Amino acid sequence: MRRRTRLVIAGGVALAWGEWLNWRWSRALTGSGGGDSEADAEAEAETEAQSEAETEAVVVLGFQNPQATANFINRWRVRAGIRSIAADPARDTRLIFSGGATSGGATSGGAAEARLMADYAQGVLAFDGAVLLEDKSATTWENITNVIPLLEDVDRIKIVSQPAHALKARLYLRRQRPDLAERLVCADDYRPGEWLVAKPLLALYGLWKLRGLQGDRTVEGH
Repeated sequence: MRRRTRLVIAGGVALAWGEWLNWRWSRALTGSGGGDSEADAEAEAETEAQSEAETEAVVVLGFQNPQATANFINRWRVRAGIRSIAADPARDTRLIFSGGATSGGATSGGAAEARLMADYAQGVLAFDGAVLLEDKSATTWENITNVIPLLEDVDRIKIVSQPAHALKARLYLRRQRPDLAERLVCADDYRPGEWLVAKPLLALYGLWKLRGLQGDRTVEGH
């Protein structure tokens, strides 16, 4: 019984840790804030009041996809991108799918991740908003490099992926174009309880992927 209790406690701690770390990553390097001060509240109210007059880009990063249709992870990222629009509507929003063809993806006929995600958004989810494709990237760094021309004229930028990956992309935008990084706001790619069992594994994987970026204190969040 004691052993079972210890296992239950350890499992609960692991789930809570994974939840907390993914939440923290989802807000790092964004301008949405998270403080309790009166100034933060006023800034948030002003942002909401101006939302209808702003333009916004939601960038959805692709995942390796050798199949002929969007895989499970890319389908989830598309849904997270669309709900990121619904959560904070702007006057003019463009949904940008970024990702080139997966190496060795013969079954997909060389279709780019961006194209597969767009097909899912428009053909399955019936998304009828503005969609742009960036279909040349093979790495996260290239994702950011190649979408920058599509971000120049927007007021707000959201980057959608699993939280650790989205944070890595935001850091790359900060390194490549710090002026555009000032426009980053939170996407709706983190929700409590979503991916609950997988979050400890995603947290471990995220720590491993971000290990080379630990010299930048902003990786740790606000």
